[in-house]
Amino acid sequence: MLPTTRLYISFQRLHIKYIFSLITKNAYKMKTEVIFNSDLHFEHMHWKRELLFWKDEIRSFQNRLDELVNKWTDTSVLKELNAFQNSFINHRNNIDHCMEEIDAHELNIAKHYEIEKNVIDIPDLKKHNEYRERMETERGIFSELKKEFFQFLSKYM
Repeated sequence: MLPTTRLYISFQRLHIKYIFSLITKNAYKMKTEVIFNSDLHFEHMHWKRELLFWKDEIRSFQNRLDELVNKWTDTSVLKELNAFQNSFINHRNNIDHCMEEIDAHELNIAKHYEIEKNVIDIPDLKKHNEYRERMETERGIFSELKKEFFQFLSKYM
């Protein structure tokens, strides 16, 4: 092994030890943040309004599909219409499922209020974060669905 290589490896080890010591020191300095149930309730209400808005949009999109069904007889167009209809049904089911999960989480928060515990525990916070991720995923899926549907409408309307 060349002397410069040995020096480089020693420097890497020293550098890794230094970074690790910084990480462990900073871990002790980390603050714990209190998350209040009222904050989660606010986010739940926002999600529910968003979900209801999506449901209303799907109803509007369904009306457009009904108009197109009466207008077109081409099988390729009807297949696309059917695909959109299925997507809307699936998304509406996802919306209903999300609403049920949010309602269940709200009941859990209400139980915390009954025992005068205004902060959430870690397992419930993990669930809440999972719901948040799911909502972000649903936003992306619904946005893409709307984009595709509007492109479809511009072609056949």
